[in-house]
Amino acid sequence: MTSKNAPSTSAISSPASNKSGLAYQLRRIWHVGQDVVLPVGTFIALLLFWEFCVRVFEIPIYLLPAPSLIYAETAAEWSIVWGHTMATLVTVLLGFGLSIIISLPLGFALTSSRHVSNAIYPLLVLTQSIPKVALAPILVIALGANELPRVAVTFLVAFFPLVIAIATGLLSVPADLIELSRSYKTNRLQELLRIRVPYAIPFIFSGLKAAIALAVVGAVVGEFVTSDRGLGYLIQTSTAFFRMPLAFGAMVLLSIMGIVLFQIVGIAERILFPWSSSKQVFAG
Repeated sequence: MTSKNAPSTSAISSPASNKSGLAYQLRRIWHVGQDVVLPVGTFIALLLFWEFCVRVFEIPIYLLPAPSLIYAETAAEWSIVWGHTMATLVTVLLGFGLSIIISLPLGFALTSSRHVSNAIYPLLVLTQSIPKVALAPILVIALGANELPRVAVTFLVAFFPLVIAIATGLLSVPADLIELSRSYKTNRLQELLRIRVPYAIPFIFSGLKAAIALAVVGAVVGEFVTSDRGLGYLIQTSTAFFRMPLAFGAMVLLSIMGIVLFQIVGIAERILFPWSSSKQVFAG
């Protein structure tokens, strides 16, 4: 018979279990938070070191402006800077979207037949061997001095890694699985949609992440050649008048744009395909 004065089992185990639960929650918060805390902390430390070096060594503004000065001048011209940012963003998204539309059928075509691959692949390599800065003026003459040349340059920079990623993913399926599916009389379309495409998803999103980062670069290249708006144009005009803080501010915004778009693609992957493992490549 249990004594009335004896402590219950739940009363004995409760403090330990609470402590264990609290420790688990703290570890979980740290595991989730370190992905944000570590890069943000490193970035803040870099900015402080940058500010310190500029002030201590009295580096001229036209060589390396301090982060505080970059922020002040960018904020003072924010209405103008925001318009240029939106212009560049539109070019990036249009070129990126066009690269997806073109890369998907090209990736499927490269894996459909060896003859098709031998015919198309050298042409794809040729498009990448031509410097885009040299190609941009020709595109301006062919397409006109409007948004189209900038979108075309963005597309040419972004689409190649996406095509290669799609083709690599579609060919990554184990041969035994393909043979097994064919033993069940699976046709080519079913094989593509039910086997090859699911296997290719991590590769495709890896290509999308590379493509969106390169699209930002392509948009700036196009704006350097022909544009009257955009962050690339702002960098050119700012450096021409030695407004280096504003030029650095435009470069910072380009970096932020690339990081945000890259993360959006990663979030889309985690939401749509939570089983995909391509994020592990960039997780460290």
